Amino acid sequence: MQEKLEYLRKKAASLPYRPGVYIMKDKGGKVIYVGKSRALKDRVSQYFHLSSDANVKTVRMVSQIDDFDTILCDTEMEALALENVKIKQYNPKYNILLKDAKSYPYIKLTLNEPYPRVLMTRKRELDGAKYFGPYSGTSTVYSVISTLERIFGIPKCKHSFPRDIGKVRPCIYKQMGRCASPCDGTISQSEYYFLMECAADVLRGNIKKAVDTLTSQMLECAENERFEEAARCRDGINSLKQLRERQKVIGSPNDEYDIIAVYSDELTTSISVFYVRSGIISDFDSFVYGAYELSVGDTFEYMTPFITELYSVREYIPKEILVSFDYGDEEKALACEYISKLAKRNVTIRTPQKGDMKKMCDLVYDNAKEQAKQYKKNTEEDSKVLIRLSELLALDCVPERIEAYDISNLGSEHITGGMVVSENGKLKKSDYRTFKIKNQDGADDYSAMREVISRRIEHLSDREGSFANMPDLILLDGGEAHVSVIKALFNELGVQIPVFGMVKDEHHKTRTLVTENEEISIAKEQAVFVFLYKLQEEVHRYTVSKMDNAKRKTLKKSYLENIDGIGKSKARALLSHFKTLSALREATADEISKVKGISQKNASDIVDFFKGDNE
Repeated sequence: MQEKLEYLRKKAASLPYRPGVYIMKDKGGKVIYVGKSRALKDRVSQYFHLSSDANVKTVRMVSQIDDFDTILCDTEMEALALENVKIKQYNPKYNILLKDAKSYPYIKLTLNEPYPRVLMTRKRELDGAKYFGPYSGTSTVYSVISTLERIFGIPKCKHSFPRDIGKVRPCIYKQMGRCASPCDGTISQSEYYFLMECAADVLRGNIKKAVDTLTSQMLECAENERFEEAARCRDGINSLKQLRERQKVIGSPNDEYDIIAVYSDELTTSISVFYVRSGIISDFDSFVYGAYELSVGDTFEYMTPFITELYSVREYIPKEILVSFDYGDEEKALACEYISKLAKRNVTIRTPQKGDMKKMCDLVYDNAKEQAKQYKKNTEEDSKVLIRLSELLALDCVPERIEAYDISNLGSEHITGGMVVSENGKLKKSDYRTFKIKNQDGADDYSAMREVISRRIEHLSDREGSFANMPDLILLDGGEAHVSVIKALFNELGVQIPVFGMVKDEHHKTRTLVTENEEISIAKEQAVFVFLYKLQEEVHRYTVSKMDNAKRKTLKKSYLENIDGIGKSKARALLSHFKTLSALREATADEISKVKGISQKNASDIVDFFKGDNE
C-alpha cells in the first residue's frame, strides 16, 4: 500500500502547473472520480498528502485509487467543459451526478408543425421542437399538460392537422368548451399558433407575459368584432389568473430565479433545487447521495460540475441562481461564465446574506436536510434487512448488489430470461436486463437459466456498464434443481458467487430460500420475507412483460403478413416506423410509401387492406 502511495505521489509531483482534467481509477481500471484544476500538480498532489483530519469521504476515495490519467487544457474553462464530458462518459462513483437524468420527463411543444401539439417525452431531439424541463416526475408533466389543454383549448385527440380538418366530427370537449376544435375549422392556423406561443410562455414560467399577450389580443379581436376569438382569450386570461392564485406566491410577478441548497454530513449529501418563475415555485428537484457515492473535496468544487450538468439539460436558465453555500470566487466566476454561454446571456450566481432571499435559501436548505434525514432513515432500515439476510444465508459479506433471475415462456415460443437488480436494498431499474434465449428448440427452464447466467457472467470482463459489477448474491426463481444447474456452471467457470433459489408456497408467497440440499425458512423473518417477496414478484413481472411484448410484436407482424407483398422484413420496417397498428391504419398511402422498402403499390394495398378490415 505504501509503495503504491509513493508511486502516486511521484507521478503527481511530475505534473505541470497547467489547467487540465484528472481521471482517478481503481485496481480494475474503472474510473471512480473525474476532476478539473487550474494547476494540476497542486490539486492532484493534495490527494496523496492528506492530513490526519482529512474528510472521511476523501479518504475513502483515495484508498481506492490505483492510478490516474491527466488531460492538459489551455484554459480552466476548457477544463471545466472537458470535465463535464468525462463525467457523463464514465459516470464515476465518487462524482455528484444527476441520477438517471436521461430518463427525466420533458414537455415537448412541436412549434415546428403547422398545428403544434403538447407531448410528454423523455428524449430530446434536434427536430425543431421546443423542450421544457426536465421536470421532477411524470405526474408533474401530465398535470401541466392538462392545465394547458384546459386553458388554451389544446386538442387531446390523436388527429393530425391540417390533414384531418373537416374529415372528423368534433368530440365532446368541443361541446364542453374545452377544445379550440381545429378539426372543424373553428379556429384558424394563425390563431391556434398564437395560443401555443402563449402556452410556451407559461411553460417558461412567464405567466404574466402570457396574460399580457392574451389581453392585447382580446382587445384587438373585440375592436375588430371577432367576438368568439376574444371570448377564448378572455377565458384563457381568467384561467391563468386562477392558476397563479392557486400556486404558492413568494415574490412579485416579475421574480424568476433558481435556488440551490446543499446539506452534507459524513453519511449523506442532499441537494435541493427550487425553480421560481413569476414569483411562484413552479417545480423542485431533490438529489440525495449515500456515503458510498459521495463526492470529495469542498462544496464548491463538486457543485460546479453538478450545476453545469443540471443546466445543460434545461431549456430555460434564469438570470440569477441563488446558492445556500459559500462559493469560492474563482469557481463561481467559472461556473457563471459556463452557464452564461449555455443561456446565451449573463447569468449570475450569488449567496444571499440577509433579507427575503436569505430566508428562501434557508427554506430550501431545510428541505435538503429533511431529504437527507429520510434517506438515512430508509437506508438504516434497508441495511438491517440486508444484514439479517446475510446472517440467514451465512454470507461472507452484506450483499449490496443482488441480482434475481426468472424464465418465462409461452409454450415453446418466446422463451425469455429476465434479470432485476437490487442495490443497497433498492430496486435499480436502469440495470434490469432481458435475455432472449438463443436456442429455443427443446429448451427447458434449466437450460434456459444456464444460458442466461452464462451470458451474464461473460460480461464481468466489461470495464464499464452495469454488467461489469460483480453481484454479491444471485437469486433464482426456482428450486433446488435450478440452484444445482447454476452451481455446476460456476464450478466450470471458476466463479464464486452465492446462489439460492426462491420457492413459493401454495399462496404464491416466497416461502423459503434453497440450496441444492437444504431449505432456509424466512417465514418468521418479516422484514426479510417482505424484501424477498417483492424482489421475486418484480423479476416475475418484468420477465413476463418482456415475453408478452415479444409475443405481441410477432402477432402484429403476422397480421401484416396477410397483406399481399408484405413479408417479415417489410412488416418489421412498418412497425418500426409507425410504432403501432393504429398509427399505420390512420396513415395515408403517401406517408406509408416513405418507409424504406415500401413501394407505392405496397402502400396502396395496405390502405385497401385496412379499409376492408374496418368494413
